[in-house]
Amino acid sequence: MSVREPSWTIGIEEEYLMVDCETGNLATRSLDDLMAALQTDLKDLVRPEFLQSQVEVGTRVCKDVKEARAQLAWLRQSVADIGQKFGVAPIAASTHPHAEWGEQTHTDAERYHTFAQDMQAVVRRLIISGMHVHVGIDDDDLRIDLMNQVSYFLPHLLCLSTSSPMWRGHDTGLKCYRLSVFDELPRTGLPELFDSYSEYQKHVDALINVGIIKDATMLWWDVRPAVKFPTLEMRITDVCTTLDDAIAIACLFQCLLRMLYRLRRNNQRWRTYRTMLIDENRWRAQRYGLDEGLVDFGKGTLVDFKDLLEELIEMLKDDAEALNCTEELHSLRDILTRGTSSHRQIKVFNQAKEDGADDLEACRAVAHWLKTETVRGL
Repeated sequence: MSVREPSWTIGIEEEYLMVDCETGNLATRSLDDLMAALQTDLKDLVRPEFLQSQVEVGTRVCKDVKEARAQLAWLRQSVADIGQKFGVAPIAASTHPHAEWGEQTHTDAERYHTFAQDMQAVVRRLIISGMHVHVGIDDDDLRIDLMNQVSYFLPHLLCLSTSSPMWRGHDTGLKCYRLSVFDELPRTGLPELFDSYSEYQKHVDALINVGIIKDATMLWWDVRPAVKFPTLEMRITDVCTTLDDAIAIACLFQCLLRMLYRLRRNNQRWRTYRTMLIDENRWRAQRYGLDEGLVDFGKGTLVDFKDLLEELIEMLKDDAEALNCTEELHSLRDILTRGTSSHRQIKVFNQAKEDGADDLEACRAVAHWLKTETVRGL
């Protein structure tokens, strides 16, 4: 049976770490007054996160990435403007360069108390932020089918987004350290493959019925069917420091889903691979980002990321045109040219060290760069 083409509507959520405007240090005091002020202006588009030093924003349902960009630019600027009145500023980075997790306090809310009690030491290190992209797909079974297929491309999306090279004052050697922290939680990583939505729901219910999870929001996979909305939610990416990078990556995810739908409509599909193979590319994306390429499992070779990206842009050109995001798709090349946030953070850190800074001073230089870059060009 043919499935009506989805709406491909899009929504983007970003998590920001709030830092002291003067020092760049991660905030350690309660930001309840800030959150109240933000919610007065932004209503339900802003919400607290697990840590008191963290804020999450989310666009409304948007018809295309151009509308999403306008909303996200306004949200970033609003958080920055209101935050300044309280002496703090947002940084769109998935780790803070030198914060100590032991100095952080979680938000005073019942759900977070329960989360902290459940996860214990694992959750105390969770000073990380991400970006989530929702794409509207009304049909339940289609959502599962596309989740199975798009998982192949999750490492590609991560490579383009990396913004977490630093941890507790050190260059970790990874372009994405965030996932090393996040993967300590249960029910993370790549999703299982399911034959249908009913099979997926059967497995979710098995965990709900024995009291392990309350609902499917506690499946923290790299991509998942959203619970509250008829969307497929991509969660693997770091939050992008540069807004245009975030929009380009959201566009790529949206185009990939439409391409996979086109294949299905023509009685074709993208080959699915065992998790152990996709996991290897996922690790390469964490460790090297754009720098060392990914495995093309169809060809059985390691391919330079520039070549992979050009292949994707060519393959998705019709989808980008249909979704009104050709310019955004092509702007992915800009990320390769200047590097991701991780590349640029490391460059700032190394330059500060060459100029005579010690490690802490160099980390503070990175924090100040992040603060500036988060709102540049809005």
